[in-house]
Amino acid sequence: MELNEAGLIEKELTVRNLRLSKEVLETKRSAIRWLALSMGIINPGESRLGSLAVLDAMVYFQFIRKHDPSVKEMTEYINASWEKINEKTLRYHLLRMKKTGLIENSRGRFYFRPPGYGDRFDPSVWSKAVFESFYKEVSDKIGQVIGDMKGKNALNSRI
Repeated sequence: MELNEAGLIEKELTVRNLRLSKEVLETKRSAIRWLALSMGIINPGESRLGSLAVLDAMVYFQFIRKHDPSVKEMTEYINASWEKINEKTLRYHLLRMKKTGLIENSRGRFYFRPPGYGDRFDPSVWSKAVFESFYKEVSDKIGQVIGDMKGKNALNSRI
């Protein structure tokens, strides 16, 4: 029986372990690009500024202002800090980040997915909790499948 593999994907998150050099922290744009690459929001060599601008806006509002922004607030921030962005493009990038499970929204406000514990406005607490929970969920399922295979292999070896 063939499985519809694409239909099995609940969410997908790419996390890259990048070297954190001093050049990365020299400018806000290089730091945002490093974050976007690390969090799988962009791929190496990609030059789309829209996703970087949206990530920057989310970081600014969540961790600096400690505020859940509206689309209007993010548009104003991006237009002043990056370059003009239209609402359709902004919403596209927000939806992509939402599909990965990084952000959520409620009542017209957007925010990084809250951690299960601790201060959601603390970047260290947030990143640790969110990425640990995602990988724990995946790890648990992998362990379950291998355990199930182990049982099936033990059963087959008796035949």
